Amino acid sequence: MRSRVAPRNARFPSTRPESAPLRSPSCRGLIDSGRINDKLARQALEGVLAGEGDPTQVVEARGLEVVSDDGALTAAVQEALDANPDIVEKIKGGKVQAASALVGAVMKATRGQADAARVRELIMEMVGA
Repeated sequence: MRSRVAPRNARFPSTRPESAPLRSPSCRGLIDSGRINDKLARQALEGVLAGEGDPTQVVEARGLEVVSDDGALTAAVQEALDANPDIVEKIKGGKVQAASALVGAVMKATRGQADAARVRELIMEMVGA
């Protein structure tokens, strides 16, 4: 007699208690609202699995929210522009793709907490491209 085995791709709900926060809509809601990005969501889930609370509590306790304050972003963008004059010249010369390197520098400076789309907009405004 042959035993019945579920196919490899079958999905079964987990009964482990630690998986409950992963199914919670609150993390998805934080991403959808723009409070956190995918990278920050991973960090929040690590906190949830470590028992630090629900995703919202972890985000608040760890200060994981996306930085979208123009004042803070402008300062970080200006720092990146000053440190990379060669890239600024490329952007002014029409190589708009070079802005990605500056976005990366700002993301690094803000530990991944900057709003990347807003950073790109600020770069383009400040460079005048």
